[in-house]
Amino acid sequence: MSKESDTPKLVSAGADAVIAYLGEGISVSVNQRVLAAVKAVEEQLSDVVLDLVPSYNSLMVYYDVLSIDEPEMRDRLQKVLKGLASDDSEKAGKRHRIPVYYDESVGPELSRIAEINDCSVDDVIKAHTEQTYRVYAMGFAPGFAYLGEVPEDIRAPRLDNPRKKITAGSVAIAESQTAVYPSASPGGWNIIGRTSTELYDPSSGTISPFNVGDEVEFYSVDKQEFTDEGGDTEALS
Repeated sequence: MSKESDTPKLVSAGADAVIAYLGEGISVSVNQRVLAAVKAVEEQLSDVVLDLVPSYNSLMVYYDVLSIDEPEMRDRLQKVLKGLASDDSEKAGKRHRIPVYYDESVGPELSRIAEINDCSVDDVIKAHTEQTYRVYAMGFAPGFAYLGEVPEDIRAPRLDNPRKKITAGSVAIAESQTAVYPSASPGGWNIIGRTSTELYDPSSGTISPFNVGDEVEFYSVDKQEFTDEGGDTEALS
């Protein structure tokens, strides 16, 4: 369930930031309204805003405390955002196609998801590759994109015991979201495969090829194609 809010709720987020909540839940319309907010704030508050971080239904606004105090920042931000509508002209972001080697050697939760949803591993792979996912937020690690929404018939809760290390490129599902771990890190999502596509390269000057509003499609490749592109077949512990 999701809905938009005509009057954004503003919440303090430290000494130099305010979060504007523009709706509730996960939906394209609410997330699109967040992107419209990014555009409006960039155009109208560039004199005091330092950085913007969009998410599912909110926008984190970092501002210059030497130029403006919080009450005035809130007042100006509220005026910019009140009654803001989603901008359908901005709806189509960049489209990315990501190859994935779906196999239990690199995707140990494939069978878990199949069992939870009373289907086969092939059904899980088919459902995951048939969906087009939206980048709703960039999160907890550099380059980590939260993608939604996963078809209901292959959703699964996070693991009770998170792994201490997940291999970079691992493709995962948690509830209604899917993602690719851009670098090795701990995590508790269900790992269903691995991609050879590099999604985090600090030396490139770009944190991630993904931006909020982009679309992502996954397609299945075999082991040979995966390794030919430099994929790592080391099993997860």
